[in-house]
Amino acid sequence: MTLDGLEQPGFNTTMMGVVKGVLDWYGIETSDAMAFGGSGHAFLVNIHKQVCPSSPYVWKYDGFFRLLGNLGLGVEDLGFFHKDSPPEERTGVERRLRAHLDAGHPCSFGNMENQLIRGYDDEKFLVIKPWDCTKEEITPPMLSYGSWKEFGDECHVAFVAWEKGEPVDRMKTFRESLAYAVDLFRNPGNHSHDDYGVGPAAWDNWAAAMAEHGATHGNWWNATVWSECRKMAGDYFTEMAEQVEGDAATMCRDLAARYGEIAGMLERVADKELPVNDKAALIPDLKARDLAAIEKVKELLAALPG
Repeated sequence: MTLDGLEQPGFNTTMMGVVKGVLDWYGIETSDAMAFGGSGHAFLVNIHKQVCPSSPYVWKYDGFFRLLGNLGLGVEDLGFFHKDSPPEERTGVERRLRAHLDAGHPCSFGNMENQLIRGYDDEKFLVIKPWDCTKEEITPPMLSYGSWKEFGDECHVAFVAWEKGEPVDRMKTFRESLAYAVDLFRNPGNHSHDDYGVGPAAWDNWAAAMAEHGATHGNWWNATVWSECRKMAGDYFTEMAEQVEGDAATMCRDLAARYGEIAGMLERVADKELPVNDKAALIPDLKARDLAAIEKVKELLAALPG
């Protein structure tokens, strides 16, 4: 069986490609900016101490999943599995995945990337590739029952089922996403795992690692993903400026400009041709700008009704 029409937009932030694909499948009209912003993902920055390319994936999802409920998505965590997970555990989660798909609920997994599962046949799950990648183990087009051989030696996978809920009022979504953004910076330890840092700790980890890791794949990928998130944050505030009035609208437009500038600077950090010293020089300024933007988010939050 297949969920005909299910697609995954090719965002660099593949979790958001999954989210937007499910929103579209359920017919929940949500712009790209609203998906990124309303879920809070637009405000996330998470960096491993060695700027590992796993940074965009390894953080605590609780608050993010809660905010997705405001957009109209219910999230069922089906568990985390690894290469030594016993056969009965694999069979169990496969059974649950097929049951959700039969009920018309898109599912996904996060291994090297986040990918939507569009259906299944007698031998395997059918998987959507978010974008072309020559390494099949990074974005496999299928997942064989039992063996999960498509993951190769990199099997550390979390499965999720997505159900349709009711979107809440747009201003409630806006307020709660801003509160989450502030908390990412006020209480970063509540959102990160060991050796990773969220918010201000992310920028500190990045600054400390640039000399050794500034020319790595991890540096490029982190800057690419977080640049996309900050661009979407800017677009979110541009969109919300039309939904509010007076000082709040002015604050939204100011934040749109701030996050747009941060996104542009992160594109420079991602530039493989830029010398590492030049990239490293951008990180302290980026931290200062990101923290200043969050202070403005606090002011906007206080100015919003409700």
